[in-house]
Amino acid sequence: MQYKYIENCPSFLNDTLVKEGWRRFGNYYSRPQCSTCKECKSLRIDAKNYHFSKNAKRTIKKNANTVFTIQKPTITNEHLDIYERYHRYMQKKRGWKIYEIKPKSYHELYVAGAQKFGKEILYYIDDRLVAVDLVDFLDDGISSIYFFYDPDFAEYSLGRYSIYMQIKLATNFNLRWIYLGYYVKDCPSLNYKERYKPFEILQNNPDNFEEAIWME
Repeated sequence: MQYKYIENCPSFLNDTLVKEGWRRFGNYYSRPQCSTCKECKSLRIDAKNYHFSKNAKRTIKKNANTVFTIQKPTITNEHLDIYERYHRYMQKKRGWKIYEIKPKSYHELYVAGAQKFGKEILYYIDDRLVAVDLVDFLDDGISSIYFFYDPDFAEYSLGRYSIYMQIKLATNFNLRWIYLGYYVKDCPSLNYKERYKPFEILQNNPDNFEEAIWME
């Protein structure tokens, strides 16, 4: 991985780095730099031309009573509890490794570095916090940083629902793209992203404000 550490990152620079394939966690930006493998591909959904399928509409309907708020990233005991239980759930479901998250680590990863562009979308069902979606708002889209949910509400397909809501938000704010992070064809935890068509893939590895080439 290649890393950058940027305190007080201005919006224009954050926009540029995301479009160049960098991912932000706190004040850290990273992207793969493997010399013999190019399987990690940056993917962005074309929200402007996205059409909701019947399955998508069913998921949205299933969440008719799910409400959300958008605010500056925070950290609470609820956040930490859901985060831990989500990762234990994914350990059983997909074999994820468990890394203990402490308040300081959570803050460094998901609260620090947000500036004015970083937000959290909090999802509630019956006034209970059930999911947290961490995003950056860019000049042309939304960068999806990280999402986790309460396993007790897995039946609501909250992961898919959160992406549909990002697409709707982008449309409402006249933003075209959802920067969904890395797509890896043979990785079950990352290849789901190809379902959200149309999308574009970053073709090159631009540096220092070089042109980023995105293609379908």
